[in-house]
Amino acid sequence: MNWARDVVESADPSRLALIERSRDGSRREWTFGDVARATRAVAARLGELGARRGDVVLTLVGNRPEWVATMVACFREGFVVLPCTEQLRPKDLQLRLAVARPAIVVCDERNRAALADAGWGGPTIWAPWGELPDGSPEAAELDPADPCLITFTSGTVGEPKAVVHAQRYLTGQSLQAEHWLDARDGDLVWCTAASGWSKSARNTFIAPWIRGAVALLHDARFDAHERLDLLGEEAVAVLCMAPTEYRVIAKRAEPRRTPALRGLVAAGEALNPEILRTWHEATGLWVRDGYGQTETGQITGMPLGRNAVEGSMGRPLPGIRAWVDDGELVVDPATVPTFFRGYLGEEAPAGPWRTGDRVTQDGQGFLYFEGRADDVIISAGYRIGPFEVESALVAHPAVAEAAVVAAPDDERGSVVRAVVVLRDGHVPSDELARALQDHVKAQTAPYKYPRVVDFAAELPKTASGKVRRAALRA
Repeated sequence: MNWARDVVESADPSRLALIERSRDGSRREWTFGDVARATRAVAARLGELGARRGDVVLTLVGNRPEWVATMVACFREGFVVLPCTEQLRPKDLQLRLAVARPAIVVCDERNRAALADAGWGGPTIWAPWGELPDGSPEAAELDPADPCLITFTSGTVGEPKAVVHAQRYLTGQSLQAEHWLDARDGDLVWCTAASGWSKSARNTFIAPWIRGAVALLHDARFDAHERLDLLGEEAVAVLCMAPTEYRVIAKRAEPRRTPALRGLVAAGEALNPEILRTWHEATGLWVRDGYGQTETGQITGMPLGRNAVEGSMGRPLPGIRAWVDDGELVVDPATVPTFFRGYLGEEAPAGPWRTGDRVTQDGQGFLYFEGRADDVIISAGYRIGPFEVESALVAHPAVAEAAVVAAPDDERGSVVRAVVVLRDGHVPSDELARALQDHVKAQTAPYKYPRVVDFAAELPKTASGKVRRAALRA
């Protein structure tokens, strides 16, 4: 197999593949012929610098065509690509360089200082590049089990781990592309995840191209109003964002439906029911939540053609066997086409995969995320998932974001502690804290209300935007 050859180089070269929107406001369209030529050129340059099949190539490039071309070049030649987000600091890069030991780095010029501070002194290709050599050898013949991609976990608890995916990960995206992302022939799909995260690797261009869709690349910092404007300007059909982005847009802007928009999906964290309703009222569309891990790829999703079930991350995708064992989600790796090869330097995991995520399941098979196994709060014998309390808090008009963790208590063992970021125009006070406690009591079971309410300017998060509850607990 060779995904780059079979999907990119086999496509009609005149067919539209990418729409690029740059930070300076410029716009460019890339055909599959353009992408194929850039891919072969990058592959040739990597070869000139000594890259060989199985070598790791690290990328530190934003959501730009240079990043896509490098990724596809690595897939084509059998190099193992390690995409990194530009949000990583030198310490983060040091960890990745030490663990993955790349042969070559492809780096955006704007990240030159960060790469130098991380101690890299090896071969580097700087982007945006000028002229690159023409052509490259024939595409490599690859086995589905050959390594192709390293993605580091978010590191919400402990140091991030290097997850190694095989070539089958690429073709395996066809399952979620059809049954969850719902990319269709001719659609414009916009996955807003920054390059370097597992969702960007699979849904920025891999899944759309498998389905005959076009990918939108937007190389800019998050701006709620700009994002809504681009949906209309570019006639986006399918939007894939993190729940945090849906929440922030709902709080800071006014979501609206554009004529071409027909699909909204979210994954990465649980999606609050209040935000779900806000987007539905504004657009007439339900945000279809889904679940996956860096190790597994997408394994659940809200089914197509039905209203969303509030608070649910859907059902297992067709063919995937997943079940709840003692409150924890467990999956059968043999049924997951995107399951990983193992952590770098370790043997592939054997037997059922225990996700470490606490979930519940209703009589219709819909799954509901409660939190990581170590995030569930046990207070006076009650088991309390943080997500339900957080959803109640963000439904209050004064709250922009909230995170819930356990706080030690002599009588109850633990109590619920809420860390709250307020919306503009609201200030912390004891009165507001009591109002938030009463609000939660009215929204959910009274025993779940936060007995401790702290206010903060922002929540500690990973570079991918996930809340670092371990930092809050500490």
